[in-house]
Amino acid sequence: MNVTEAVTSRRSIRQFLDKPVDLETLTRVMDKARWAASGCNFQPWEASIVTGQPLKDLQAKITTTPPQAAEYDWTAPGTEDAYKQRLNGISAGMFGAMGIAREDGAGRMAAMMRNATSFDAPAVMFVYFPRLMKEPQWSDTGMWLQTVALLLREEGLDSCFQEYMALYANVIRDFLGLDHERYMFFCGMAIGYRDPDAPVNNFERERVPLEDHVKFIGF
Repeated sequence: MNVTEAVTSRRSIRQFLDKPVDLETLTRVMDKARWAASGCNFQPWEASIVTGQPLKDLQAKITTTPPQAAEYDWTAPGTEDAYKQRLNGISAGMFGAMGIAREDGAGRMAAMMRNATSFDAPAVMFVYFPRLMKEPQWSDTGMWLQTVALLLREEGLDSCFQEYMALYANVIRDFLGLDHERYMFFCGMAIGYRDPDAPVNNFERERVPLEDHVKFIGF
């Protein structure tokens, strides 16, 4: 798989097959991802990848604990119309693929709650970094996460970034033995093999035209 194929075939997978991911493959992916770009070579990212019974134990704690206020806001862009329309578009496509009507509040909530068990992915990566890391290092962590996602595609694996997990930062930090004062919990990342027949993995997504994002000057 070349880079273009990895980029264009990557999508947020919300239904995984009941198929384990082996340690050798994950080790190979994570070892390559170390070479992601990093300003000042700080390499701020840290992570724990959990599977098997430990993952079930952690998910049991998550599903029985009320969510907390997240330590950062991922919803703020939705206050501006252009970004709100993009959010509404992807939501309509996702819920429509699952056959959940707009007025079906309970159905939508149940679908969203599947985040708590990472859509039955066999492995989940939990990502964190020291609180002294600021916006540039958050950006570097994002580049590292994208690198991981593309390397997973090269291996025939899929993923779903889960900022949702920030609602359970304290539970996750306690489970992983992380110092609450030192570590900011950032996100989860579901990892596994996509169910190719699940409608939620196949609905059409839209992207803004290139000219709305990029200007070419002096060419």
